[in-house]
Amino acid sequence: MKLLRLGAPGEERPSVLADDGRVHDLSALTDDIDGPFLAGGGVDRVAAALLAGSLPVVDATDSRVGAPVARPGKVVCVGLNYRDHAEETGAAVPERPVVFMKDPGTVVGPRDPVLVPRGSLKTDWEVELAVVIGRRARYLDAPSDAAAVIAGYALSHDVSERAFQLELSPQWDLGKSCETFNPLGPWLVTSDEVPDPQALGLRLSVNGVSRQDGTTANMIFPVAYLVWYLSQYMVLEPGDVINTGTPAGVALGLPGNPYLRAGDTVELEIDGLGRQRQTFRDA
Repeated sequence: MKLLRLGAPGEERPSVLADDGRVHDLSALTDDIDGPFLAGGGVDRVAAALLAGSLPVVDATDSRVGAPVARPGKVVCVGLNYRDHAEETGAAVPERPVVFMKDPGTVVGPRDPVLVPRGSLKTDWEVELAVVIGRRARYLDAPSDAAAVIAGYALSHDVSERAFQLELSPQWDLGKSCETFNPLGPWLVTSDEVPDPQALGLRLSVNGVSRQDGTTANMIFPVAYLVWYLSQYMVLEPGDVINTGTPAGVALGLPGNPYLRAGDTVELEIDGLGRQRQTFRDA
């Protein structure tokens, strides 16, 4: 299934996109698509209601699409997780996952405007596969246990400000947590529709020019390993989001470093997970 949230910011309605292309309202089943919904068997309830034909159809043609998960408790990010991306940035290929946190308040809808921070000279793009946690994960025994705690996957745009990230602090948070810096969605695609998260193409263009074209097969640390690894150091809660890294092609690694400016348009997609489009504005 493809779960989504429709409506103005703060007023989104939980919905589901069915296989026939129709959108159904989930308000009778849940107030929102969030951690309690995922932990409480919400996905199974939606599947049963779809099968029973009891969900009303809604016209989503002109509706804003919000992030598919409301209020994630945390956004955990993995840096330098594609060998080609590490090489283009001049960084050593990591022996262990590079982990940092991103302010959950950065999460916005897939077509919402993204704000270039005041004082920014190096705002950059990163298309990423996001993992959404569906069950509490604490000290998993092995990577093979990860599938049982994953609710699904989403397209994520891990926007970064490289000067803030790399020049102003020894940690990356300043350049990762600016407002609007994590468009997510359009959908939370449940795990049954993504049988192999390591076989997905990722693409991103800026003003119509292709910049990133990679595959999750090239991750240094695959999804299952990352979920297991993170569970050894933090408790992953339902609704948490994990950004799993980006392939080569970011502005930081390109000749001339063509960083983003107000007026630029970024489009990105992942196979089966939908598309995003943002126009950048000054904060």
